Amino acid sequence: MDIPNQAGIGAILIVVGVLLFLPGVSGPADAVTLATLFAGSALLTAGTYLFGTSEGGRPV
Repeated sequence: MDIPNQAGIGAILIVVGVLLFLPGVSGPADAVTLATLFAGSALLTAGTYLFGTSEGGRPV
């Protein structure tokens, strides 16, 4: 199974983003929780972009 470097980095960012996102949706939000929500959503967005554009052609 040959995974391009960009797709691997994107997948890792998606996993880390999900892990950072989970504490924020589980209970009341303080400043630290809001910061992890922001970081998690940014990593999810970047990871999804990298993973989606890792192959040639038009990204779907």
